[in-house]
Formats: sequence, structure tokens, C-alpha cells
Amino acid sequence: MIDSPNHSIKEKALNALNNLSVNVENQDIIKIYISQVCEDVLSDPLNSAVQMAGLRLLTNMTVTSDHQHMFNSYMTDFFHVLLTGNGNTKVQVLKLLLNLSENPAMAEGLFGAQVDSSFLSLYDGHVAKEILLRVLTLFQNLNNYVKKDGHLVNRSTSTFHKGSLFSLLYGQECAQKMRALVHHPDVDVKEKVVIIT
Repeated sequence: MIDSPNHSIKEKALNALNNLSVNVENQDIIKIYISQVCEDVLSDPLNSAVQMAGLRLLTNMTVTSDHQHMFNSYMTDFFHVLLTGNGNTKVQVLKLLLNLSENPAMAEGLFGAQVDSSFLSLYDGHVAKEILLRVLTLFQNLNNYVKKDGHLVNRSTSTFHKGSLFSLLYGQECAQKMRALVHHPDVDVKEKVVIIT
């Protein structure tokens, strides 16, 4: 049913799989659809109900690290959806990316993703708190791996090209944004920034 040309049926099928994916044992069966759902999420109309249903399913499938490796080739595309989607889409993509960022094995793939420089606009003080805290947590998770695993930094020039998430997060513009966010009125935001910097 997830192949159905009828958007309503497809959405309901994805929602049913999403509900089933809460059970880790079911994930071993559902994993065979990860690539197809990724492709569909990236090709479905932006902010559509079908895209959101697919994103929720994929987010559930990344709660454990068992199947996260299957998302490696879609990193850049998820960042594109993050930047072009509306608020709800942004939040859902960030939930998925946060799940991936909690796994050290996914750090290199996330850092290497080619991300438009407009990503840094998510670190502005006027961004909705729900989104801002999530992008800060993403940075915090990845920054922890850099601190623990110095070889990531040493390899940055050869491994992470210009336009990669790594080059954006550790560039001058992001550093300026972090300095500005230290003065953010929200205590949670300030705490995250202090931890990162």
C-alpha cells in the first residue's frame, strides 16, 4: 500500500507502519522499506501529509542504531528538506537527524553532508525555540565527537569539503552566531551555547 498512487491510502499505510515500528522486533521486517520510504519522502510534495508520515516512520526507525547505516546516502537530501520545509517539516527532520547524531558511527556521514549555507540561518536568535534548541543539540552531539575524537578535526581538510556540515559548523559565520546566541533571552538556549562553546 505504500506504493499506492492514492495519497490518502499511502499516508495511512505509512502511519500504520509507523505505529508498528515502535516495536523493535517489527523494525527488522520494516527495514526492507527504508530506502523506498527515503526516496518517497524526498520526492513527495514538500510539507505534504505523505511526506510527514514517511518522516515519522523514518524517525522511529532511527531511534536505535540498528538500521541507521541505511540512511548514509540520504544525509544531504534530508538537510535540503530541512532547509526548504515549513516549521513542522523542519521539526520532524531534526528529530531524525538528532537520532542519527546520537550514534558516533554516524558522525562522519553527518559532517560530510553537503549543506547549503542557509543552514546557518537556523542558528539565529529569532528562530522558533523548538527548532533552535534542536539545531543546537545537533551541533552539541556532533561537537562531543570532535572533542572525544581528535582525528576528525585533523582529517577535516581532506575529508570534509567546503560546503559540508563540518565546514559550516566550524566556520567563522557559525562562530559569530554562537557568540550572539550567548545573549539569547531563553535560558535553555544559552545553556546549550555555553556547552558547545
